[in-house]
Amino acid sequence: MKHSIKNLILSGCTMLLMASCGINKQVEQLKAFEKCRYDLLSADSLSIASVPISDLVDKNGFNFTKTPRLALAFLRKDVPFAAKLNLKVTNPSADLAAINQFEYKILFKNHELAQGLVDQQIAVQPAGGETTVPIKINSNVYELLSDTKTAQDIADFFAAGKSGKEKKGIMTIKIKPTIGLGGKKITYPGYITIDKEVSSKILL
Repeated sequence: MKHSIKNLILSGCTMLLMASCGINKQVEQLKAFEKCRYDLLSADSLSIASVPISDLVDKNGFNFTKTPRLALAFLRKDVPFAAKLNLKVTNPSADLAAINQFEYKILFKNHELAQGLVDQQIAVQPAGGETTVPIKINSNVYELLSDTKTAQDIADFFAAGKSGKEKKGIMTIKIKPTIGLGGKKITYPGYITIDKEVSSKILL
C-alpha cells in the first residue's frame, strides 16, 4: 500500500514537472514571436461591396456612382470590405517562435479598417527562419467611409497607386497571440504593435 502511494506521489510530481516544462517552453516560444520582424509583402483582392477598389477610385477620390451595389450598401449601412494581406514573419532569435492563433486589428493612418482572428498555428524557425502568414479581412467600413475626410484620405492613397504615382502611409497591425496548454488557451496580455510604412503601389 505504501509502495502504491509512493508511486502515485512520484507520478503526480512527474506530471507537474512536465506541465511546468510545457508552460516554460511555450512562454519562450511566445517571447521569440514577440521579437520577430514583420514585413507586409503584398495586399491582394481588395474590394468594397465586391467591387475592386481600383475600379472605384479616380483622381477625385471614390466614385460611388460607378456601381448601384455600392450605393445600396450605403443605404443599408453595411459596406463590406475584403482583402488579403500577406505578412512575412522573420525570426532573428535563437529560439523557435510559435503561437496557436492570434487576434488582430488593422489600422491605416490611425483609422481602423478591420479586426478578426487568424485561427492557425504559426511556427517560425530560429536564426533567420521565415514564414508568410495570410490575413483575410472581412469587415463593414460604413462608419469609416461615412467620414468625408477619412474617405478622401484613403481614396487619395489608392488613386495615387492607380495613376502610377507613389503615395505612402502608415499601416498598423496589432497582434494578440494565443498559446495552448492542456486544452486551455492563454492569451497574450496586450498587443504586439507593428507600424509599417506602405506604398500605394503594393495595394493595387
